[in-house]
Amino acid sequence: MHGPTSPGWLLVALCAATGAYCLLRMRSRLEEQRRAAGGEALMGFAMAVMALPATVVEPPRWAWIAYAVVFGTVAVRTLATARGSAHHLHHLVGAFAMAYMAAAMAAGGRHGHGGGTAPVTGVLLAYFAGYVLWSGVRLVPVAAPAAGGGVGGRAVGWGDRPELALACRLAMAMAMLAMLLAV
Repeated sequence: MHGPTSPGWLLVALCAATGAYCLLRMRSRLEEQRRAAGGEALMGFAMAVMALPATVVEPPRWAWIAYAVVFGTVAVRTLATARGSAHHLHHLVGAFAMAYMAAAMAAGGRHGHGGGTAPVTGVLLAYFAGYVLWSGVRLVPVAAPAAGGGVGGRAVGWGDRPELALACRLAMAMAMLAMLLAV
């Protein structure tokens, strides 16, 4: 992506740390948690690579095309499973946003959208801004589970804590906002 180098490195660090935490969440006892954490780890690491400052590495056009194809495929696959699940719909929007940004970069995105914001970028910015606000509001009142509470009467492991998963998604949504602003 393009933009100042220091914020770019901060974005890389945030996305890589989020991806690493999501890998750790894959140790959950719950199958749905593991699946969601795996998808979020992929997204976090892919966002970290995509956010590398252009002054450090300028990926060739074919790399952006490959990114667009991979995340377009993820979006189509997610579309098939997204019915009835708000979380899967969020993954669908995230995969579409990644494919869209990669396609913009493959089309010469380092020069912007010709002086204006593309309507798709505006819609994605509005979605992720709303998601950040919604997630932040949901994160504030979450209380720690009572001792001995949790899934099936067992204590909730740190990988199964819903507030940590929500914080992970919030961090990635904020990173997505920053990346969309740089497209």
